[in-house]
Amino acid sequence: MTAGDSGEQRSMRELLGLLRPRWSRAQVLVGVLCAIVGFAVAVTVNVQRSPQALGQASTEDLVRILSDLTQRSERLRAQIAQLQAEHDALAGSGDRSQAAIDDAHRRADVLGILAGTTPATGPGITLTITDPGHLVPADEMLDTIEELRDAGAEAIQVGEVRVVASTYFRDDAHGINVDGVVVRAPYRVVALGDSHTLGDALGIPGGVLDTLAQFDGAVAKVVDGTALTIDALKVLQPPRYAQPAATESPAKSPG
Repeated sequence: MTAGDSGEQRSMRELLGLLRPRWSRAQVLVGVLCAIVGFAVAVTVNVQRSPQALGQASTEDLVRILSDLTQRSERLRAQIAQLQAEHDALAGSGDRSQAAIDDAHRRADVLGILAGTTPATGPGITLTITDPGHLVPADEMLDTIEELRDAGAEAIQVGEVRVVASTYFRDDAHGINVDGVVVRAPYRVVALGDSHTLGDALGIPGGVLDTLAQFDGAVAKVVDGTALTIDALKVLQPPRYAQPAATESPAKSPG
């Protein structure tokens, strides 16, 4: 091999070394960025094509999509209105803590009505059941109460007894035993809620009123009222076994 040939081979190896790709961090970063940009462009193209897909959708699909969007919009508007009202109540009060206390009192009143520990007043109906032969059983009275609850009754009183979730009904020789109190006929049931909805629920064909009419001598009458009062209260018994769990104070951060 001559010296000229050796020099030419060396030059060729140097040229090939220069042409061999060398990946630096900057080049790798540029490649990743190009891939991200390409993905974004692809997504943009798909988004731009979506109107064409809508244009090919059927009328039923378009109506369903529009209905879904409308319902979502209404729910969002309702949530915005509720949050805005709460914000205004807190921001408009000179003492925010007082506004929070007032809100807590309102919530306590609502819970008191549901638990039967607070009197209640408002629109509703009065159901009077005459039963001279004492033929109306306790389970039929329970069905009546459940029908009123399903119709949206927020507070119910039977005779002088407040009806809550734990109230029981039992047959008695002199009437109906409601939570240990014997209620005699005629039975007077007061339910607070939308009077039209409550009345319609009792009067549906085959419903409560039709069933009560099957008992000999029993007559049921519904009267609407705009300012009825439920003053019977439920005395809550303290739990025998359950006790409130001790709450742990949040751990303080070190330092």
